[in-house]
Amino acid sequence: MTFVDSNVLLDLGTADPVWADWSARQLEAAILLGPVWINDVVYAELSVRVDRMEAVDAFLEGLRIEIRPSSRPALFLASKAFANYRARGGARTGVLPDFFIGAQAAIEGLPLLTRDATRFRTHFPTVQLIAP
Repeated sequence: MTFVDSNVLLDLGTADPVWADWSARQLEAAILLGPVWINDVVYAELSVRVDRMEAVDAFLEGLRIEIRPSSRPALFLASKAFANYRARGGARTGVLPDFFIGAQAAIEGLPLLTRDATRFRTHFPTVQLIAP
């Protein structure tokens, strides 16, 4: 099983000229290894600029991506990692979703497919990253 970060899916959905090919190759490789999934936070990030929930659902279904809710242990770990980040002087805005994503991957013991490896490496060192 592989957990996928929203940036990889957004690369595909927007046909990002720099990253879409890399993201498509990595996602295809992950699918060959077994189930691929996201949590509710990634789902919300994907939905920001989409008018209809059905469009997000169809996009994910086409990619064979499952949605699993965040677990309470993951939510708790995310809060502790975020508190540590803030204590070290980290920015207040725009980063909390990454902590929910990293914590879920850590709690589930899943590799994380992402393009944003730095924060995950720092705050979730046990997570195996699939990153450029």
